Amino acid sequence: MRVLIINTSERAGGAAIAAGRLLEALKNNGLKVKMLVRDKESEKLNVVGLNYNFLALYKFVWERVVIWAANRFHRHNLFKVDIANTGTDITSLPEFKQADVIHLHWINQGMLSLKDIRKILESGKAVVWTMHDMWPFTGICHYARECELYQTECHNCPYLYGGGSKYDISWRVFQKKKKLYNVAPITFVGCSQWLTGKARLSTLLKGHEVVSIPNPINTNLFKARDKQESRTLCQLPHDKKLILFGSVKISDKRKGIDYFIEACNLLAEKHPELKDNIGIVVFGKGSEALKNMLPFPVYALDYVKDEHRLAIIYNAVDIYATPSLEDNLPNTIMEAMACGVPCVGFNVGGIPEMIDHLHNGYVATYKSAKDFANGLFWTLKESEYQSLAEEAHRKVATHYSESSVAKRYTEIYNKITGSYA
Repeated sequence: MRVLIINTSERAGGAAIAAGRLLEALKNNGLKVKMLVRDKESEKLNVVGLNYNFLALYKFVWERVVIWAANRFHRHNLFKVDIANTGTDITSLPEFKQADVIHLHWINQGMLSLKDIRKILESGKAVVWTMHDMWPFTGICHYARECELYQTECHNCPYLYGGGSKYDISWRVFQKKKKLYNVAPITFVGCSQWLTGKARLSTLLKGHEVVSIPNPINTNLFKARDKQESRTLCQLPHDKKLILFGSVKISDKRKGIDYFIEACNLLAEKHPELKDNIGIVVFGKGSEALKNMLPFPVYALDYVKDEHRLAIIYNAVDIYATPSLEDNLPNTIMEAMACGVPCVGFNVGGIPEMIDHLHNGYVATYKSAKDFANGLFWTLKESEYQSLAEEAHRKVATHYSESSVAKRYTEIYNKITGSYA
């Protein structure tokens, strides 16, 4: 069985990390797997990069220009939608021709256009599409928020300036996807039950199989280690309870930074005695800026790409705080829990599927900074912390290990290629 995984980036972003981990999981399960990306960042022989030249840059810019024009020349939500009007025809590549299964992941921002996907479907290859957000079954958005128009037909898109119109660009792309998905069957995979449930409501995916399989994680790498030794390696204090917050870009509103700041302030106001006992560890672009915004000492780290370094950071802290406002199945929660670190997050997306409330962490009321602060305090001061930590690790080992996820995907590959026959 030969599988070709396709993702825009090799390492940047949660989808890239998840796709890369699946590559390793499938390989370790005996499959022949390669990954095709636009942005290649490593020297791995089983990762193939497209030639990212001036033409590729032009394609990326042209898509933004079209969106900008459809948005009445406003930058409003310019990078929160995609229309897939540009990309690369990969059907002539040897990696494509050799594959039995084409496994799509996050393919936006110039990787594949809708026309390119049509050519893939017309090739007769078996196709699996792992959805890392809602884009495959909406018109143009990655997260629909409160909008439910994708369930019937996208139009009057709330992401467009002024609320769009009846036949706006979301409607036009929705119609293109509707025709595209009629070309050949696709097996769609949601990384969370939440996303899978949303996908099954969309009229675009009627007639296609939609299943739920979580992302895998290497539990031999992300595992509990000595906390004090980890703190020494990270040059973090040994005498404080440490709360970790991280994002590629700290200022990203979708990651809930405003709610995290408010929660920390509420925690300090209600429990002033904690000011000398708590520290905040932050990793990501712009982490230094939080030093003047939080009532606790801040230990700022740059964005961490190296997974070995990341595992040490998780092991150095006591809680991972994830106030994300939109998320599917965050890799960071999985990584923290695998290291035996309880998490506090909002009740949104796939987060409550990962964090079992009061069992291995705390699920706070959505957009309630007060309840988020309660969650931080409960986890640190009122819970049976060691039990929480053990249950967090057990949840990941049981549900998200490489072997279990690879087995479920292999069963799908066999089914759609007729390998059982």
